[in-house]
Amino acid sequence: MRHVEVFLALATIVACSGPASRAPTAAPATTTAPTIATLTAAPATPSPTPTPAPSPAVRYVAIGASDTVGVGASDPVSGSWPARVAKLLPPGGAYVNVGVSGSSASQARTQQLPAAVAQRPTVVSIWLAVNDLNAQITPAAYASDLGAIVDGLLGGTQAKIFVGNVPDLRPVPAYAQADKNALFALITAYNDAIVRIAAKDPTRVVVVDLMTGSAALVSGMTVSQDGFHPSDAGYQLIADRFIAAMKAGGVPLR
Repeated sequence: MRHVEVFLALATIVACSGPASRAPTAAPATTTAPTIATLTAAPATPSPTPTPAPSPAVRYVAIGASDTVGVGASDPVSGSWPARVAKLLPPGGAYVNVGVSGSSASQARTQQLPAAVAQRPTVVSIWLAVNDLNAQITPAAYASDLGAIVDGLLGGTQAKIFVGNVPDLRPVPAYAQADKNALFALITAYNDAIVRIAAKDPTRVVVVDLMTGSAALVSGMTVSQDGFHPSDAGYQLIADRFIAAMKAGGVPLR
C-alpha cells in the first residue's frame, strides 16, 4: 500500500514536470516611415493689369473781348482762337466761351468772372487788354481789375490760368495815327502788370507771350479787313501760342 502511494506521488510529479512554457513572443516591431506631406504650390494667377484711372475731363473756359469772341474770323463761332484751342481738347472735354465784345477788364470782372467760376473750369484763358488800352485806362487800374479776375479764379476754382499779354500793336492799321512811343510805353506797362499778377501763383498762372515775335500777329496777312481784329490766319497764330503754353503747362491737348 505504501508503494502505491509513492508511485502515485511520483506520477503526479512527472505529470507536472512537462517542458517549460515559452514566454509569448512579442510581435516584431513595425517601423513606420514618417509621412511627409508634399505641398504643391497652386499655379500663380497672374495679377490683372490695373486699368489706369481716367483723367479728369478738361473743362475749358475762355474770358475776353471781341478777339475772344472771334470778330474778324470768317466764322467767329469756330474760327476764334479759343475755338481753335478747344478743337484739341481730349475726349470728354468741354468748352465755354464767356467773352463779350467790347469788354474791358473791369466789365469782365463783374460780368464774365462769375460765369466762368460757375462752369467749374480746369483750364481758363484770359486775353483782355486792348479795350482798356484804347480807353487809356491807367496800368494801375488795369492791373487791379485783371488781378481781381485772376484772384477770383484762384480762389473759386482749381483751374490753371493762361493770360495772354499784349502784342506790339504799332503796325496795326487801326493805330496808324497813334503816338507810337506812347502806345508802346502803355503796352509795356500793361505787360509788366500781367507778369506781376502771374507771379502771385506761378504754379497756376501762366503768361502766354504774344509780344515776343509779334510782327507775324499784326502783319497785313493776319489782320482782318476792319484793320483791327485778327483774320483767320491771325487767330490761328494766336491759338498756336496758347496751345503751346497749355501743353507746356500740362493741359492734355491732342
